[in-house]
Amino acid sequence: MMAGYECSSQRRADGRRLDMLAATRHDRWAEQDYRQLADLGIRCARDGLRWHLIEQQPGRYDWSSFLPMLRAARRCDVQVVWDLCHYGYPDDLDIWRPAFVERFARFAGAVARLMREEGIEIPFYSPINEISFWSWAGGDVAYFNPGAQGRGTELKHQLVRASIAAIEAIREVIPGARFVQCDPLINVLSSSRRTEDVEAAEAYRQSQFEAWDLLTGRSWPGLGGREEYLDILGVNFYPHNQWFLHGGRIEQGSADYRPLVGMLSEVHQRYRRPLLLSETGAEDTARVPWLHSIGEQLALAIGRGMPIEGVCWYPFLDYPGWDDDRYCPTGVFGYADSEGSRASFHPLHRAMKELQARFASARATEQLQ
Repeated sequence: MMAGYECSSQRRADGRRLDMLAATRHDRWAEQDYRQLADLGIRCARDGLRWHLIEQQPGRYDWSSFLPMLRAARRCDVQVVWDLCHYGYPDDLDIWRPAFVERFARFAGAVARLMREEGIEIPFYSPINEISFWSWAGGDVAYFNPGAQGRGTELKHQLVRASIAAIEAIREVIPGARFVQCDPLINVLSSSRRTEDVEAAEAYRQSQFEAWDLLTGRSWPGLGGREEYLDILGVNFYPHNQWFLHGGRIEQGSADYRPLVGMLSEVHQRYRRPLLLSETGAEDTARVPWLHSIGEQLALAIGRGMPIEGVCWYPFLDYPGWDDDRYCPTGVFGYADSEGSRASFHPLHRAMKELQARFASARATEQLQ
């Protein structure tokens, strides 16, 4: 199990900058948050840097928002996969220009040098979170920055260029660094049997593979993609990740609902990489049933020989919603009090400990055999 700390930092359509690390006060109470993982047996997390705070002037890096978190993770012996760009970037940058790629690569290299100086021998990074979702949200429907419409493919290509440049810059500093490329895992079906509708739905479903294909150079090799840029494959999967094209959600239990194990198998057959369920979660009373379901599907996947490296509950802390600041009870832990203490959601806390024990027992049995 991994803990996923929500670190989105994009600008909304109305221009307001989100900062979820500040909103959940994880930036203030990172050490207390990491220490709470011990009781769950969790030693690994996803967390993030806020590029817009670190590089407020081109080429000048202020690490004060990041170093306390990095050092807290080391003190707590928590291995972190660090998101370098979780939708947010400095205000002076035009994401469509070559300077975006160049600046991001320099930033990534600076992060690597800092972490090397801090004694991190083999760092893990997620260079750009959810290239596919960001391309849709920021390039097709203007949901958040850069607020464009009809430019999703163009944005996807730019984000792939930036991710590749960041990987190269980091490997120049730390050749053994590892990378997780996270994107949503989806299933899209047609609600009609018309050939054009079925084909459109399948084309949409296949689009989930575009960013990974671009990174590997399997498509548009002129962008610079190579197989070596796809290291650990991160798949993000939530209850809303299956739907009918131009229709409603496909609910779990429906005959049209595709089991997660089958979706993981398709990804594994296509790329043959280690797999990380890099985000999964549900809200309120759906949390525990969803974790149970995910556990069953991962057990099946592991039993079929798939290289499942872990599962990250996301967000691990309750948080205020992106659009309206509503309270979103998705976490294992709630809001922090004035001392940084957080109450746990006991049913999920207990279910997570049970799942940890189950997989630990399975690993022990496998080692004995």
